[in-house]
Amino acid sequence: MFASRARRTRAVVPVALGLSLVLTVAACGGTTQDSSNDDDGGGDGESAAAADPDAEFAPDLSIAMLPKSVNNPYFEASSEGAQAAVDELGGEYEYTGPSDTSASSQVSYINTLSQQSADVILLSANDPNALCSSLEQARSAETYVVTFDSDVDPGCRDVFVSQVDSDEVGRALIEMASEQIGGAGTVAILSATANATNQNAWIAVIEEELASNPDYAEIELVGVVYGDDEDEKSFQETQGLLQANPDLGAIISPTTVGIAAAARYLSGSEFKGQVALTGLGTPNQMREFVKDGTVTEFALWDPTALGELAAYTGAAIASGIITGAEGETFTAGELGEYTVGADGVVTLGPPTRFNADNIDDFDF
Repeated sequence: MFASRARRTRAVVPVALGLSLVLTVAACGGTTQDSSNDDDGGGDGESAAAADPDAEFAPDLSIAMLPKSVNNPYFEASSEGAQAAVDELGGEYEYTGPSDTSASSQVSYINTLSQQSADVILLSANDPNALCSSLEQARSAETYVVTFDSDVDPGCRDVFVSQVDSDEVGRALIEMASEQIGGAGTVAILSATANATNQNAWIAVIEEELASNPDYAEIELVGVVYGDDEDEKSFQETQGLLQANPDLGAIISPTTVGIAAAARYLSGSEFKGQVALTGLGTPNQMREFVKDGTVTEFALWDPTALGELAAYTGAAIASGIITGAEGETFTAGELGEYTVGADGVVTLGPPTRFNADNIDDFDF
């Protein structure tokens, strides 16, 4: 837990007045802009101080990660990366969050971290809009909000660290499913929560591909169910999908909790080897299911690197190296240089596909 302390000047910029304007714009929502009166990010229209790409990282930042839920291997890996980055920068780190995946449960943690004067909150959001009021209060109290993994409305945060381009993920998911069922048949989706921004973006791409791509003309989406990133519920939803669709060709589960639960169900059922399963998972949790033939191929980015990048991004904005405006650059340790894209988005990189040929090459 962060010790309570007096708020210090956090963004390392040369002019105090310029800093106050950065914080004013940030508190009103949207990414900060250059020194013009244009306000396309949802701020109040006042000028903002420019980023200083030559500034040093502040050495004593307090950075907290708030995942969708704790006790999740994916977010634990992300936390390891964030912890390593904060340690490297000489800051203070905390990993905290609810055990369930409701947006309301995240609100109290946001409020507490703001009251503890956290410099940066790294948030994977359970809802794109329900957290905005608490986030706006935190930002007005001079806490920067960097979302990662799952975004909120852009006006409610400073920067979003995306795993990969959403379209790229959605296309990879349906492509893997199609390959595994021979380009024809029925598919269903086992998602996380119904309001998860990233899940819904990927599902939308899958639906668009099925509707418009002739390569998938013989594939039908027969259902979308939600396991709420809970192991037992995801297990039960998998069972329900197969009972409702006995001729189901494939399940796509774009959530690490969901795909592991579905694999566990399939591996002990008569559907093993008959129903394909793909989605997003970590190599360590899926290795046994690849080796026993339950799963042929799935994908993911490195969640440890995602957490590390999120922490460096938060430190960069809190240190005045970036403001969140498009085109700004910063160096994220050994990960290298990154550029802020449109709408204040920083993207980690493309997903990796895991199968029997390469899964033992990875350990996360």
